[in-house]
Amino acid sequence: MLSKSRSMDDRKYDLLTESEIDDGQATAAYFLRTETVLDHVDENPTVTAELSAPEGWHLLAGLNDAAELLEGLPIDVYAPPEGTPVSGSGGPILRIEGPYRTFARYESSLLGFLAHASGVASAAWRIRAAARDRTVLSFGTRRQHPALGAMIERSALIGGVDGIGNVAGGEVIGVEAGGTMPHALVVALGSPEAAWKAYDEALEESVPRVLLCDTFGDEADEVGRVADHIEDQLEGVRLDTTSSRRGDMRTIVEDVRWELQRRGRDDVTILVSGGIDVADIHRLRDVVDGFGVGGAIANADPVDFSLNLVAVEGEPRAKRGVRPGAKTVYRDGYDDQVVAVGETAPGERLLNPLVRDGEKLRAFDITTAADRGREAIPTLRNRGVFDTSAKK
Repeated sequence: MLSKSRSMDDRKYDLLTESEIDDGQATAAYFLRTETVLDHVDENPTVTAELSAPEGWHLLAGLNDAAELLEGLPIDVYAPPEGTPVSGSGGPILRIEGPYRTFARYESSLLGFLAHASGVASAAWRIRAAARDRTVLSFGTRRQHPALGAMIERSALIGGVDGIGNVAGGEVIGVEAGGTMPHALVVALGSPEAAWKAYDEALEESVPRVLLCDTFGDEADEVGRVADHIEDQLEGVRLDTTSSRRGDMRTIVEDVRWELQRRGRDDVTILVSGGIDVADIHRLRDVVDGFGVGGAIANADPVDFSLNLVAVEGEPRAKRGVRPGAKTVYRDGYDDQVVAVGETAPGERLLNPLVRDGEKLRAFDITTAADRGREAIPTLRNRGVFDTSAKK
């Protein structure tokens, strides 16, 4: 029978605290039991542990939280820069060296920080590759636990989105959230015109006038009406038609563009949202200006990273299926070669110090990380990494 622990009785939400994560309590029970056993036999071997990725290409994110987690422990950690594309080539994505009992209990949190953030960043990265120069906004944090808002938005930005919608998440990571207007406002006020007028009058001029145009009626009709109603203040329209009423979205967008052109409003942008994925983007990107993407980013599966011991007291040693011995990776272009630590290969070494004897060595910048992912897209696209089979 399950029972609620006393420490949870006074909590409003089922959330772990920062101190519980930092203390290593956000872990699998068997790691704490392993500590007890090693303590009993008076063993604390110096080990090398390596994080590896599954098959395919992924965008590395969450390294900022990983570094915070491991800071202060008497270990050395090596990793690529955040925002680096990494592959399941057999080489490590991250390497830890130090006394095993000092970091064993942190494995669960380390994997969680990296796997979830990298999954969201990788999904956003694929969206960015499909969208090319079109605007992409992250609208999906409401599909996930609210405590994850900052992580999701930060990871989406690393993946290449242009803007985010979560207010508190944006405040945590230092990025201002934006957005348009919901169907609920139109429904509450009774008509699109009432909602458009109220929105325009109530909000400061710095808020873009990008208005929703499909709540009660035909998209092209509502777009024509908003162009006549708001006139020069109108900057863009958003189409968020429910799937059961959508029909051919490309034709709808073309009809909307026609109505805008008839009024001489080629300057008005068209943003499409509502269940948008990579296939939709391939089909629509030449007729729209931007996409609001929700679940295709926020609902991304975590990357199935794994952490394994590969050496003990300098001796190569690993479980079956894992190559023993401490390794590093050299990258020449995007060709990776795995070598033993101490050896070299053509290109640049991918894993460099992140933490040295407990001291965090790097600062983290979202824009710099996002640039790494964007810069890799043309080369990896030419190699067939991004699925383009859904193009129109």
